[in-house]
Amino acid sequence: MNIVALSKRLISPRFSNPVSLHGINDALAETVVSGRKPILGFYGRSFHHLRKVGNYVAPRVFFVSSRFRNLSTNSSSSSSKQPAFLRWYLRKLESNPFMTKSITTSLIYMAADLTSQMITMQPSGSYDLIRTARMASFGLVFLGPCQHVWFSYLSRILPNRDVLTTFKKIMMGQALFGPFSNTVFYSYNAALQGETSEEILARLKRDLVPTLRNGLLYWPLCDFVTFKYVPVHLQPLMNSSCAYIWTIYLTYMANQTKADS
Repeated sequence: MNIVALSKRLISPRFSNPVSLHGINDALAETVVSGRKPILGFYGRSFHHLRKVGNYVAPRVFFVSSRFRNLSTNSSSSSSKQPAFLRWYLRKLESNPFMTKSITTSLIYMAADLTSQMITMQPSGSYDLIRTARMASFGLVFLGPCQHVWFSYLSRILPNRDVLTTFKKIMMGQALFGPFSNTVFYSYNAALQGETSEEILARLKRDLVPTLRNGLLYWPLCDFVTFKYVPVHLQPLMNSSCAYIWTIYLTYMANQTKADS
């Protein structure tokens, strides 16, 4: 094709619109970056045919592909700057979220109970490791799995992160998840200590309402930060981290003397 014929084709209405050329370049850039097979181009012309037209496509493709390479490089470099333990934990969350969250909650409950015992221990006392095992097993068997299901459920029915939606999640937690989890916690701990059903009911009457009332002073702020700013797959970890302080109080309450039935 001679120069005159090529010029006529380049200034034809089909190729004179810069927007169209940008669209063609963007589509070709996406094809190059994603590695997909070339598709038929815009306006019924294949990319193979467009390559014959001129050099309008190639420079923009090189620019876009370079930009994507830079983004990939920056992403990998920022990931490499994370601590090794954090990278390992995030990989475990992705590969086995259920078990990872359960074990994490169990460890946090174990640490919280040891801290609670250390605060209230008499000078001549010693750690009650059976009590600590009860707390750790509650986090592993019940609370960890329940948190995984609860936060995933909330993210499905209320996916937005605006303030109104966040307050809806907080109210649902205070009205549903909090009373349920605390009831199971007191009942589970009392049953493992050998208390009868009458004694468990008496303990719930004595301890449950004060626990829920005190929870209203602590959990709404924690839940707001969790629901508003923390990704869904890290929300159980954030919740359990907040629960460390709360569990120090909770384990103290759960291991008080039996209530009068």
